Amino acid sequence: MTEQLLAAITNPWIIFGFAAQFVFFLRFIIQWIASERAGETRVPVLFWHLSIAGALMILIYSIYRQDIVFITGQLLALTIYFRNLLIYHRSTRKPTTQPGE
Repeated sequence: MTEQLLAAITNPWIIFGFAAQFVFFLRFIIQWIASERAGETRVPVLFWHLSIAGALMILIYSIYRQDIVFITGQLLALTIYFRNLLIYHRSTRKPTTQPGE
């Protein structure tokens, strides 16, 4: 049992999977800190960047594991995360003025 556990936790893919979960978890910490500082619920842009990084890592791990449930879930989630970043960047872009205005 101990040898199996040691083999599992030293497997590079298992380490990668845990790292993916950790990156994904960090987004909640970032969101919590931002909300505490603001005194209201906030979702900073870093939340979406960590969401994408974590989801991509979990997707890679899921493909390696050939887990269609997680592959599908992460692909759908990535669509939402990228869309939220697109919305964010559109809202922060300064409007351009036309000559003569």
